[in-house]
Amino acid sequence: MRIARFGALAVLLALVAVGGVVLALWVSRGEGRGSTEGSLPLEVSPAAPGVLLLVAVAAAVASGFVALAALEAAAAMQVLARDRRVPPTLPRAVRGARRLVLGPPAEVALRPVDVPALQASTVALRPLAGQPTTVRCTVLVPAHDEELILGETLESLRRQRRAPDRIIVVADNCTDRTAEIARGLGAEVIETVGNTEKKAGALNQVLQELLPSTDRDDVFLVMDADSTISDEYLEVGLGLLEADDTLMAVGGLFYGEDGGGLVGQLQRNEYTRYQRLVSRSRGRVFVLTGTASLFRAFAYQAVADLRGTLLPGPPGQVYDTLALTEDNELTVALKTLGARMVSPLECRVVTEVMTNWHDLRQQRLRWHRGALENIGAYGLTRATAIYWFQQLSLGYGVIALNSYFLLLTVTLLAADSFAISLFWTVIGLIFVVERVVTVWAVGWPGRLLAAPIVIELGYVVVLQVVFVTSLVQIATGRRAGWNYVPRQATS
Repeated sequence: MRIARFGALAVLLALVAVGGVVLALWVSRGEGRGSTEGSLPLEVSPAAPGVLLLVAVAAAVASGFVALAALEAAAAMQVLARDRRVPPTLPRAVRGARRLVLGPPAEVALRPVDVPALQASTVALRPLAGQPTTVRCTVLVPAHDEELILGETLESLRRQRRAPDRIIVVADNCTDRTAEIARGLGAEVIETVGNTEKKAGALNQVLQELLPSTDRDDVFLVMDADSTISDEYLEVGLGLLEADDTLMAVGGLFYGEDGGGLVGQLQRNEYTRYQRLVSRSRGRVFVLTGTASLFRAFAYQAVADLRGTLLPGPPGQVYDTLALTEDNELTVALKTLGARMVSPLECRVVTEVMTNWHDLRQQRLRWHRGALENIGAYGLTRATAIYWFQQLSLGYGVIALNSYFLLLTVTLLAADSFAISLFWTVIGLIFVVERVVTVWAVGWPGRLLAAPIVIELGYVVVLQVVFVTSLVQIATGRRAGWNYVPRQATS
């Protein structure tokens, strides 16, 4: 993607500019003292600081021009935003200055992004501005051998305060009674044919069949067969889509189901803290979770139109079948196209938790590697900046926590005696309170688990090991696996 290359180049040039300024100051400092102490171990002329500053200024100006091109490209790509503004052509004087700084090839390299036009049939799906509407909701439940839990999923749909208009179970290569159970409970069943591309491929097959017959009032709820949604989910989510014609998707907030012992409770604590984070960001979407999210047909079709041009992935497909985490990838795709989305607190989803360490490792390895590969495919853009920051934060967390453990170990081995510090005792108690308060909503089992701290620290270390493993696999070119975890029977 050109926009990603623009962003990376702008950052690189900005770093060169900062490095040039620092280097010039370092050289000037050494010359001003009249000695070589503390200066660069190089023979430099008195003109060196001036030359370095000139290079830094040129790099800064070049970075500004490239960043401007990246912002213009990002604005042009936001085809799902009703207030999309395609930037006008730069004035001749600005283009001349850019040519002077970057050279004649810049006019070609930084030309405006050629945004393919959406198909007329896709444009017809855009909701009419300011006109009240009543949406139709089709539920898609992709399922692979989910006979043990599918009944609970469909029951949660029947309990909705606002019933969906259609429920379709997408039976993907099932070898059990999934399709039979779905039909017995009144759902339509579409069985995939020759699908080898997991959940994304199954959804693409059924969407290719359904999207051509949709109109601007059609909305899809895609939910996992091992999840259940709160009774008000559709009432709230569909109401938001009807009230705001610029809203393209509504995501759910997932909670862990009961059970799973210690591993299950650690996941419930983790998910509860995530809900607090989302609530404090006023519904801002990080990922349109695959457990249950609503999408306009218009948004789906626009993504399919722009695959292979503005977006990675096979042309004509809604979901990128090369992505390990198709929900995360679709979220990035929609954000790249300027889609507005929310995750209201009322749209709750209860989903499966892993019941042992092996299954947890398999699940999180797919999540981490999928997220890393997704941002690698899109590059550094305005839409992906938050995801790059998240991955860098995870990397920093690995270094910081393990450095602390190393320092603590060295200190304990070297110390002859110990003394209690009132200051650090208070800091520790504040940390304990924070861990307990942030899982208060999950109940006493979660609170008691959080209080000792060390148990959850161990859980964090396990997740960090999985994160590092995903980095190593990518660096060594190891082929990724889906890491499917079969559903266990419930008591």
